[in-house]
Order: sequence, then structure tokens, then C-alpha cells
Amino acid sequence: MTGAKSRMREKKMKNQPKNVIYTSSDRDSGRGQGSQVCGWVRGHQPGGHSYSQDLPKCITASAFAKARAAEVSSMLKAINKPAGSCHIFTALPRHMRRRAMSHNTKRLPSRLRDAAQRLAERSQQALVKEKQQLPRSRSRRARRRHGNLLLEFNRRQRKNRWLETHIWHAKRFHMKKTWSYCLPLKPTAKSFRASYRAMSSHALLQDLSYFCCLELQGSEEQMLQALARLTSKQTGPTFAAASCLSGARQGSVHLYKADQFPHDSLGPADFLWRPRVPNTSDRQLWIWIHPSLKQDVLAELQLVCQCVEEKSFPVSETSVEKKRKRDEGHDEQPSKKLLGDGMRPAGTPVCWRSPDTAITISDLTMEIVRYRLIGPLAHTVLIDTLHPAKQEMETSNHSADEAGVSVHQQQTEIFHLLRGVCSTAELPVGCVLGLTVDDPRLTLPQKRGKSVPDLQQSAECVCVCVLEDCRVRDLSLRGVPAHCSQSALWETSVRERVTHSRLSEQELNQIRSELLVPGSRLAAQASVPLLLVHQGGRVRGEERLHWGSGWDLLLPKGWGMAFWVPLVYRGVRVGGLHMSVKHSQFMGQPHFPHDYPDCPAGQRFQSEQEAELLEKFKRRPPSKRTNYIKHGCLAPFRCPWQQLTEEWEELVSADTASGSRTGPFTVLRSLKVLRRLSACCRRSSPLTPAAAAELRWECGRSLVWVRLRLLSKGQPALHAMVCVPTTSDLQQLLQDARSSGPQEPGHRDQLTPAGAVKGVYPTPLPRVLAHCSRRTLGWVTQGDFSLAAGCGEALAFISAAGLLNMILQQPAEQRGLVLLRNPSSLQYRFARISIDV
Repeated sequence: MTGAKSRMREKKMKNQPKNVIYTSSDRDSGRGQGSQVCGWVRGHQPGGHSYSQDLPKCITASAFAKARAAEVSSMLKAINKPAGSCHIFTALPRHMRRRAMSHNTKRLPSRLRDAAQRLAERSQQALVKEKQQLPRSRSRRARRRHGNLLLEFNRRQRKNRWLETHIWHAKRFHMKKTWSYCLPLKPTAKSFRASYRAMSSHALLQDLSYFCCLELQGSEEQMLQALARLTSKQTGPTFAAASCLSGARQGSVHLYKADQFPHDSLGPADFLWRPRVPNTSDRQLWIWIHPSLKQDVLAELQLVCQCVEEKSFPVSETSVEKKRKRDEGHDEQPSKKLLGDGMRPAGTPVCWRSPDTAITISDLTMEIVRYRLIGPLAHTVLIDTLHPAKQEMETSNHSADEAGVSVHQQQTEIFHLLRGVCSTAELPVGCVLGLTVDDPRLTLPQKRGKSVPDLQQSAECVCVCVLEDCRVRDLSLRGVPAHCSQSALWETSVRERVTHSRLSEQELNQIRSELLVPGSRLAAQASVPLLLVHQGGRVRGEERLHWGSGWDLLLPKGWGMAFWVPLVYRGVRVGGLHMSVKHSQFMGQPHFPHDYPDCPAGQRFQSEQEAELLEKFKRRPPSKRTNYIKHGCLAPFRCPWQQLTEEWEELVSADTASGSRTGPFTVLRSLKVLRRLSACCRRSSPLTPAAAAELRWECGRSLVWVRLRLLSKGQPALHAMVCVPTTSDLQQLLQDARSSGPQEPGHRDQLTPAGAVKGVYPTPLPRVLAHCSRRTLGWVTQGDFSLAAGCGEALAFISAAGLLNMILQQPAEQRGLVLLRNPSSLQYRFARISIDV
């Protein structure tokens, strides 16, 4: 039988009973060997043997009918069931099938009309049901109307909120949904080196409005007493630092759970006190935290401040409800664009007050827009973009008294003094300047340019300042006075009024069209209060001090795009989340939550990262991916920090015959201990066994944040292993300073157990210190080729006990040398450790 006939026969027989086997016809039975002569054979015959064809001597009618009943039923069902897409028409011979029968059932034979009519009615009902389920489609012109666009944008923010610059970023960036936000990740164009040049020589702009702001208001003494339980003086200045308490400087702290230092770490936070207001005893404090940290910190603040009462502000109905009412026939105006955290569910508390301490905690998430300018010319960009408001406008809007007018004049003078500053790094770290400016859209340039300092004007300004009163030098040394850090941005009523009085783009364009001289300054009156907060950049270590410094611009909500576009028109580069990580890496600082393994948010991030890397690993076939078992890599996706610290403490305790501690690991953040460890890593500072034992006891079961620089070629990768070099490795480096380093012997990939991924060590993991030829000290969390250093640099966590044990065994001239090996390589590279304090 030919292939076409076989396929046709299979199509005809696909609805026949499964328990009946049909063979080829008699005319085909003679073809080939082993073909059966019988027309059909019942049942299954293994080996190709058929039943005997002899007639039985007798038949029991009831038993025979019962045996054949199932077969007859299957045949009737197959005959009555339509096959294929032609439905009932397959019951007709081919020469009787007509296309017109599908539209007019009366053309069918009378025996098939009823069945065809039922099929037609069923298909018609399915079509009506499908039309009812599909949403009403509108034309593109209707969808692009302003009101309908806002409704659609508000609906798409129900799960992941948008920043005010979201649409601008979505056209130019890869977006990522994380932390309940939709945030820009990195540009669609190649811009890594251009962004680095912007941070090093001009300015890089980032939108940090997704950071959460928690406001505390109450008695200063009560607030300091409550907040002291969340911090420790061993980690640095706290909320009670004198320079920060006056409101002239922004501070940074590391938060812990109440009275749990050094355990139960929460994460870093920036804080800003409002300068003292005359005739008012209460103080205001803003605490800026990462969104993944918000719920943990908020719970601890409510605990220490004893805030149990909840106050919820009325929230207007969402755009989804308004759209539903409009669809049902209710006349509703299109919803306005949701500003701030407008997608908060109705009834969600945003304010908590304590009846005992009289402290009020308010959630100002997305109520304040925060932009960050990074680079040495960030102040030049701000000077070109911002224009202080006139005195008359300031008096009519915010400061009705003479004291307010005087403060505004002093703030304006200080802002103009920034023209005499050569670099942003010359200003004191964390200084704060309050200011009231005109709407920057009124002075938007006709085309984009690059803001650079006017050398002639700057020289004249510096000369005048130095000769008269040296105000520029005083600003660089002492910073901004506390009374000039005051701003109307602290007032909720002012923020609301400024937000709702903002001119729309349509109104501005109407004013522009009425200008007699096109391109001249607009006469519209609008003033915006803001805060300028200085960022110090790299403040620890001895290399590239103050690299990455800049300014943070704090604005009331609703004014995001009004300031964003003028800043972009001044030639700044725009970065996303990826560039934030690189900025921290170039400064040598840990990035939250990537580099905080002892915090709940950091542990959640590591779990998500492990799942993402493992899924990417599984997508590749086994022959095209790295076999980490053969490379001896225990942690290609997640680092076992707890196991590392436990094994090092067990090893050191066995060598020194001392007891070991129990409990979870911590990250060492005591500045006093870190300074001593940093001195031990230098070649000029000796370390005795007694001093090492004392340091080991102070460190406990902890990890140390270190910076690694490769001595030769190489590029560190994520989760690269930091290992202890042997004596022969150090001798090899002495003989050849350009030595590439030793190589790890290949490991044997044993039989992978059921349920495990091939090429990855199954759990539980073997011993961390003994699975390779060199003992493991820790793992890299950030690694790449550093454009700033011109070589491979890595940031890692290592065991404090292992570091001290290694330093004791190394000669003085080679103290602090380690080996670095990437997960997908067997080659070790020499690197030097440095602890920046």
C-alpha cells in the first residue's frame, strides 16, 4: 500500500474501536512474507500469531452477544461521530459534498438535516459567547485620547507602581519589575563607558524616587531615646550626631532590630533632621530606606516608638472603579494621573501615633521626588538649571515675614557661590541647602547642550570672593549654615499646594504661543521649594577619595518631569539600576541589597538571584554549560556563608585549643575592629599571636567586607572563590612577579543523585574548606574590570577568623596576598586584600 493510501486509511480508521485490529485487504495479503490472510483478527497477538480459523462446534448466544456488545457500541459511536473539520458532511460520499450545504442545511439529505442544524446552532452560540468575553475594541485614536491614556496607565500600575519619569525611561531603557515598582535597568544603547566618563568628568542623573521616606515627628529627646535602640556607636555616628542633629548635614546609619546589635541586622538608612523652628519644641526627621527594607524598619520603628494607633487618610476611589462605573452607564470624568503612592489600597494606614511618647510616624513613600546627580560638575548643572525665585514671589507664596525673606536671600547667595567651586568633591560631605526656585520649564533652552563651568566668570567670582570675604573658601570648609538648610518642603500643606498649582504642559504651550518674541523667557509665576543634599562619594580608604560625589535633589511630587527634562537638556547622562551597582562597585562600597547577606532583604535577594541563575543554567544543554563539579565550585549560584564561618571557627578553635561560639554569622561593622584588621593587612604593621587571638574573639563568627585587586591579568566574576595561597604559591610569586598563579586539579564528576541538576553539587554540600586544593576564605559578590583602576577588581566577603589565620602564616612582605578563581575556570590569580575604613 502506498504512503498516501496508508495515510488515508489511518484517517478513516482513527475512530474505530481500539480493541479490534484491521489488516490489509485480501488483494494485498499476498505481498511480502508474514502477511495475514484473514480479514480481521480480534484481540492482541504477541509474536504475530493469529487465532485458529476453525469454526466452533457450538455457540452460547448470551455469552457471544455480551462479548460483542462493546465492539458493536464502539462501531456505532464511530459511525455517528463526525470526524475532521467538515463535521456532518463526512457522512456523505465525496461526489455529493457541496460547499453550499454548509450555509443551507436544506440542501442536505433529510436524514442529516437535524444533526447539521444542531451543529450550526452550537457554533453560533459559541461565537456569541466568545464575542461577549472579548473586551470592546476601540480605535487607536480613541485609545490615544488623554483621558483614556490616563485610565490605562493607572490600571497598569495596580501591581507595580510607576515613577513620574516612567514613560520617559520606558522609551529608552530596559525596564525591570522589582520591589513593587517598574524601574529602569539599563539603556537600550551601549552606554557603560559613557556613563563612567559622565561620573568621572561631568554628571550622571538617576531617579531615586522609589526609595521610601518615613517621617518621625515629636519630642527630640523621646525620638533619640527610641532610635538609640536601633543603632550602635561602634558602627559610626548615630541619629544623635551633633552635625546632623542641627539639620545642616545628612547622616547615614546601619539599623538593627531593637537592642540586638551586632545580630539581627536590618540594613542601611539615610536620615535628615529638619533645622529647629523658632517657637516650636517638636522636631521632624526623615529616614530614607530601600523599598525592600520598608516593612522591616517600619515594624521596628513602631515597636521602639510605641506607636499602636493607626490613622488612615481617605483615599479616592481607584481608576479601575471609575472605569467600571463609566462602562455601566454612570457619567464620570476621566481620572487624573495618580501622583505619589496613589495606588495604595483604600484604608491603608499611613500615619501612626503613640499615646505615651507622642511620636508620630508618617509614610511619605513617593510623596517626595528624589533625583541624584553624580559627578564633579553636578553643581554646574544645577546652577544652569535652577534659578532662585524673586523676593516678591517668595514673600507672596511661602515666607510672609521678614525673617523668611532674609533666609531666602542668604540661600540665594550661597547657591550663587557654587559657581566659584571647581568640583563637587570640594564641599563638605552631607551638607544641605534649602532653596525656592522658579519653574525650570520657563528657562528651558531651545536645544540640548552640555553645562560646563565658565572659566573666566569663575575666576572673577573666585577672585572677588577671596579678596573680599573668602566666602567660597568658608563654604568649602564649613559647609552651609544650619538656618540656610531650612525649606518649605518640610510642610505638608506647602507640598500639596505646590503640587496642585503646577501649570500643565498645555497651559505652558498656550503661554509660549502668545509670546511676542519667540524663545524669550515666559512670564508665568511659579515657585517650587526644594532641598539640595550633598553626597560625599568615596569617603573610606586612601584611593580616589570623594570619587562619585554629587548632589541629591528633593522635590514635591508632581514636579518630576518639570525638572527632569531641563536637567537632561543640560547634557547629563542618565543611568538605571545597573549603573547604581557599578557606582557602588567603583567606590568600593557594598550595594543594598546585593551585598548584605546578614539582612532579611539581602537574604531574599540572594534567594531570587539563585533561582534566576539556576534557571538560566538549566536552559542550556549539559554539553554547553559549565560542569561546576569538575571545576570544584561549591557555590556557583549562592554562597553558603553560615557553613564557611562555622568551619573556619572550628578549624581555628582546634588549632588554638579554644572554645567556639554558636549562632548565626554577622557582618563585621565595628569601625574600631575594622581599623585594626586593616592595619594587619598592611606589610608595615606586625601581628602577634596574642593580638590575633584578641582580634579573633572580638570578631566572633563574622564576615569582613574587603576589596581585592588582581596583580596581573584577569577579570573577577560573580561568586569567584577567594582562597588561601600555600607556601609554594608565594615562593612562585617571589621568583616570577608576573606569574599567572597555580591551577586547580580537575575534579571527578560522580554519579548525580536522582532529582539533582547535572554539573552542580547536591545538598547537603561537602566541607567548604577541604573540597579544593586551597582553603576557601570567601566569595566575590561584585567583580569586573575596573575602568578607574585599570585592572580587575572585586568586592568580597571573607571569614574574619580565616583572614587572621592566613596573616599569621604569611611573611611580612607578602601579607594580605590571596588567590582568586572564577567558578568557570581552574586558574588561580594572585590578588591583594585591602580593607577600606
